[in-house]
Amino acid sequence: MNLPFFSTTDDPGPNFALLLNRLAASGVDPLSAPDAAVSRGFAHSADFAGYPSFGNHQEGGISVAHGTTIVALRFAGGTVMAGDRRATEGISIAHRKIEKVFPADSHSGVAIAGAAGPAVEMVRLFQTQLEHYEKVEGLVLSLEGKANQLSQMIRANLGMAMQGLVVIPLFAGYDQSRQEGRIFSYDVTGGRYEETEFHATGSGGRDAKSTIKLGYRVGLAERDAVRLAVKALFEAAEEDAATGGPDPARGIYPIVATITKDGFKKLDEDELAEVFTEILQERNSRLESPKSSGPENPGGATATKKAASSRAGKKSTGAGN
Repeated sequence: MNLPFFSTTDDPGPNFALLLNRLAASGVDPLSAPDAAVSRGFAHSADFAGYPSFGNHQEGGISVAHGTTIVALRFAGGTVMAGDRRATEGISIAHRKIEKVFPADSHSGVAIAGAAGPAVEMVRLFQTQLEHYEKVEGLVLSLEGKANQLSQMIRANLGMAMQGLVVIPLFAGYDQSRQEGRIFSYDVTGGRYEETEFHATGSGGRDAKSTIKLGYRVGLAERDAVRLAVKALFEAAEEDAATGGPDPARGIYPIVATITKDGFKKLDEDELAEVFTEILQERNSRLESPKSSGPENPGGATATKKAASSRAGKKSTGAGN
């Protein structure tokens, strides 16, 4: 969406629909992608000429790093959260080792997608706020209360989101009253939605969600849930340029954390490297299997050898006759 800056003498007014009509009357399409000229203000307003446009990567704008793909899914003992390590600025890689999964407190976590700077600051404020509540009130806020608190913070960011600094987190944790893991997703306005099984968001979210959907079942073991989350990010990286895949040469792997009754636990890179090795071996064996067995050669190499022996036997019998 294309919204300009306003001077102190140019009131945008309380009616958003009328504001869109004013933009259209001035020759600006409010539903188009922002450009340098429009982001500085109305066509007849020069008070804010030179002001930057967030999310605009052309001349006159500020390049903002964006986090990309994050996933969360439930298993028998809690939840798994995972995020790739790549941040992008337009079509460029801004960072290869950004962290997108953080502990909110001892039994909950938050993963970030969207504008990386505001997202990280939101997480830090969220962590401080939960700690402050616990110290002042003398008790831990319920998991739903934490989810509602994060919803309010996203809603407070709506003004910046309209300028391009969108933050879309995922929140998950272990509900000690229910003795189960729970996942909450959000929209840009702060709308909060509880997910019953899994969720993925970000530029590669659709591909990650499709992978999880194919492999998910209720009551997954923790190891299987971790493997499925990692596989989802791996498949998303295959299809989405903004999602970073594993980089063994640099020792870069996704951030993966489990949240159970024992609390928030971040997996180490050695364990993740082992999981990726298993995924690659499974994929390679699947790609190589048609060479030895498939629709055109259902019996594999054994059937081929038997067929060759049979033809040789027939030739020798014919020669004897």
